Amino acid sequence: MKATIVLNPDVVSAAIQPKTKIPIWLKLVFTGFMAVLVPVYLYNYGRTNFLYFCDTALLLTLVSIWTENSLPVSMAAVGILIPQFFWCLDFFCQLLGFHLTGLTSYMFDSQRSLFLRGLSLFHGWLPFLLVYLVLRLGYDRRALKGWTALAWLLCVIAFLFLPPAGALLPDSKLPLNVNLVFGFDDAHPQTWMPQGLYVVVWMLALFLLAYVPTDLMLKKMLPDPGSRGRLIKPTQ
Repeated sequence: MKATIVLNPDVVSAAIQPKTKIPIWLKLVFTGFMAVLVPVYLYNYGRTNFLYFCDTALLLTLVSIWTENSLPVSMAAVGILIPQFFWCLDFFCQLLGFHLTGLTSYMFDSQRSLFLRGLSLFHGWLPFLLVYLVLRLGYDRRALKGWTALAWLLCVIAFLFLPPAGALLPDSKLPLNVNLVFGFDDAHPQTWMPQGLYVVVWMLALFLLAYVPTDLMLKKMLPDPGSRGRLIKPTQ
C-alpha cells in the first residue's frame, strides 16, 4: 500500500515566504533616522554621547530591526522603558514652567538649534517602538543580565574617564555627567555621600527600581522567542 502525502497549501506558502517579522518600511524609516542622527550627534556632541543609555538603546534597536534578533531590543527595553518615562515627565513639566529634575534642561537651551533638539524627541517615541518590537520578536530572558552588565560598564566608564558634573568644557554641548553618575544636576556633583559610594548606589538603584520591574513585566506579558519552534514529541 502506498502512502499518500497531502500538502497543506498554507504550510507550503508559509515555508516559501521569507519570515520577516518587522515591516521593511519601518526598517528603512528607522535606519534613515539613524543615518541623520549619528553624524549630527557626532558633530555636535562627540563620540562619548553614545555612551548614554538612551543612545546605546538606539544602536541596539538598529541591530534588532535588521537582524530580527530579540536580544538587543529586549536589552534596550529593560534598560530605558522606565527611565524614558521620567524623561518625558520632566520634559512636560519644563514645558509647563515647572522644574522637576533638570534632566531635560538641554531641550530648552537656545544655544542648541531646534533641529538638534528636535532629534532628541526620540526619547518620547522610542519606548513605544521598543514595546512594538518586543511584541513582534518576543522578549529574550537574557536581557536583564545583558543590559545590567552593559549599563554598569557604561557607568564605570563615565565615572572614571568622562567629565563630571560642573566641569568646564570648551563647548557647552559636550557631554558631562553621563548617565547621571555624578548626581542629577549637571552643574554640580551630588554631595549626599562620597562620590564612589554614590555611583555604586546609583547602579544598584537602577537595577532594582528600573531594570528588574521592567524585566518582570515583560516576562509576564510576552513569550520567550527561544521557546518558539521547539519540537513537541508526539504521544504514542
